[in-house]
Amino acid sequence: MNVLINVVAFKIAWLATIFGSANGLPMLGPIAVLMAVIVHLWRVDIAVQELRLLIVVGLIGLFWDSVMLSTGLLVYPNGIFISGIAPYWMFSLWVLFATTLNVSLRWLRDRPVLAALMGAVFGPMSYMAGASVGAVKINDPTTVYAILSLSWLFLLPLVAHLSKQMDGMQTAAEKSVP
Repeated sequence: MNVLINVVAFKIAWLATIFGSANGLPMLGPIAVLMAVIVHLWRVDIAVQELRLLIVVGLIGLFWDSVMLSTGLLVYPNGIFISGIAPYWMFSLWVLFATTLNVSLRWLRDRPVLAALMGAVFGPMSYMAGASVGAVKINDPTTVYAILSLSWLFLLPLVAHLSKQMDGMQTAAEKSVP
């Protein structure tokens, strides 16, 4: 049941974020993500631990998307407070993504090769979906998708590994067992 709730909350908040941004309502997504995060943290065993994961993954994503933005490879239509820094709604998408790492994507944690392959394929597809509705403009698509694929080859295994280190889904008793 927890996996179903996680997937549904993710999908609803992801759609709200992408379509909100594409239609000039960039705050819609972060509000939906905040609700999904509240539901997520309410359902975990160690909320502080899980919250650390959400923040760390959010910051990793913000850094990476800011690099892509500052190089001119990605252009966001709205939500940018500081030039060269990815929009706040992209940060919220990374936080939302992090809510799946210890729930619906938990099975990837001990499969780094599969995580790398899935990241290389599905990471760029997420940006492609956003571009298709106007949430992001991709300059030089061939180059951008190659860079995204290569970066997600490393990003998904990295965040999957971090999710093991900051696992709020396990009870304290389970974590203390060697």
